[in-house]
Amino acid sequence: MIARPSLDLAVIGNSSIAALIDRHGAIVWGCWPRLDGEPIFSALIDGDDPQKGFFSIGFDDEASTDQRYVRNTAIVETILTDRDGASFRILDFVPRFRQHGRTYRPLNIVRVIEPIAGLPRIRIRMRPRGPADAAAPAIVGSSHVRYVTAAGTVRLTTDAPITHIAEETAFVLTRRMTLIVHSDETLPDSTDRIGHDFLERTRGHWLDWVRTLNVPFEWQEAVIRAAITLQLCSFEDTGAIVAALTTSIPESSGTERNWDYRYCWIRDAYFTVHALNRVGATPTMERFIAYVTDVIALERGPDLKPVYAVVPERPIDEYVAPTLAGYRGNGPVRIGNAAREQVQHDVYGSVILAAWQMFFDERLPEMGGPGLFALLEPLGTRALARALTPDAGIWEYRSRTKVHTHSAVMCWVACDRLARIAAKLGLGENGARWRAAADDLRGTILDRAWNEAGYFAGSLDGDELDASLLLLHELGIVEAADPRFVATVDAIAANLGHHGHLMRYVVPDDFGVPTVAFTICTFWYVDALAAIGRTDEARRIFEELLRLRNHVGLLSEDLDPQTGELWGNFPQTYSMAGMIVAAMRLSKGWEQPR
Repeated sequence: MIARPSLDLAVIGNSSIAALIDRHGAIVWGCWPRLDGEPIFSALIDGDDPQKGFFSIGFDDEASTDQRYVRNTAIVETILTDRDGASFRILDFVPRFRQHGRTYRPLNIVRVIEPIAGLPRIRIRMRPRGPADAAAPAIVGSSHVRYVTAAGTVRLTTDAPITHIAEETAFVLTRRMTLIVHSDETLPDSTDRIGHDFLERTRGHWLDWVRTLNVPFEWQEAVIRAAITLQLCSFEDTGAIVAALTTSIPESSGTERNWDYRYCWIRDAYFTVHALNRVGATPTMERFIAYVTDVIALERGPDLKPVYAVVPERPIDEYVAPTLAGYRGNGPVRIGNAAREQVQHDVYGSVILAAWQMFFDERLPEMGGPGLFALLEPLGTRALARALTPDAGIWEYRSRTKVHTHSAVMCWVACDRLARIAAKLGLGENGARWRAAADDLRGTILDRAWNEAGYFAGSLDGDELDASLLLLHELGIVEAADPRFVATVDAIAANLGHHGHLMRYVVPDDFGVPTVAFTICTFWYVDALAAIGRTDEARRIFEELLRLRNHVGLLSEDLDPQTGELWGNFPQTYSMAGMIVAAMRLSKGWEQPR
């Protein structure tokens, strides 16, 4: 009924809900009533030929399609043409704008369709389906259709012919029509007026948001698209930031590396906060600190889990959804994530790093003070106690633990940044105590991580290589010019490099030996090369990564290093954040001649 699933997808959203649209104008993924809610559109993960779980508008005899974002917005334009040359346009968006002194983020998906050429004969199919739905029963009203789903009842209100929609019969599009998916309540005005008003105000919102960004001289379009996408992966109501908008897009074909990423990993959220801070979008950081405050209150102490629902106290128990066939048939489809119960010590440093700028950025209306420092100090105490003990690590091994170098370094980061914050606040005694702890821990980590073969290893007293070691200079535990770091970068390139891309690691894990490159690792490699002075090589690899984005400039978690095909959950905040940070590092300055 619709095209074979792929990651040639565009994202629309408003930081409450989001949806993914394929190149042919079909919504194939979307959760309700929030980013980690029940899917109402699930065709993306229901086999090669899904019959339900989508909202399509198109031709029976489509000849071509062209899709792009409306410049500097989260509005998607798809133009479809049939074999006779007739064509029409779809404008898809989720409303977001200022109203009554606040940001208005309604549970609406708006689709505006209008003819361009000829007499386009189109067919509209809305077939909601989630993991618990065989099919969503449809109830026809005078200007709407109601669908009863596991996520609740949703309504499609429209000025298009209801009979054609309910019976999925084709009709000729002769005028602009508006279709709005929304909660089961009556809209306050006509769909045409609401659609037109929401479209213009949403366009204005994004244009205003983008004009405040601090973008590099080069690669501006890529950075802007990445920043907008990261914003769409935030759940503003609580301050959570999800790792991706999807579940169970496998890391590669034929594996069971299928995970649900619609939750807030503290570590991933830090990377998003860091990237958005680089372009000046600091409110996301402020909201995330509020979210973390709720997490700490929930846990009643400094013991933090690595991942939480967007509403922190909601459970995310992992189970398999047997009714969905998986992305291109690659099951299982998992809902929830068992990583919630893992021990990952880097979480403490991630929280403190995310809060770090609050104490030093004079642009902020309310900077961090002694109260926030008092909230963070117990996290540092826990980090210091656990720094040299085993955990599941950044890559979340499910069946083994080690004293992972990255986790230990992040615990050092917690102590080091607390020392600097205390100094900024004039808390001399606290600062001296944290500085002594950080210096002692740093010496132990660097001594035990160094391997006789001439590189820093992925675990203390170990010998395996791990791409997270590329962050050592960024985190500040070693200088980029340190010969030990340079040797580690070279060793990682030689052992983890594959057709110009970086693997996380190459040792077997719970599911065998990984076969795809982890995109953020290649961005980390780009950053490391630039830091040690190999800028030309870094630029070449960075531009190759940009070339591998999909048709609207987005990246998933993984890619096949041989074919360049995208795999893994989508869009991946890790990857989009890595793009921003690398571009900011590599770009020529605005003051340089063009």
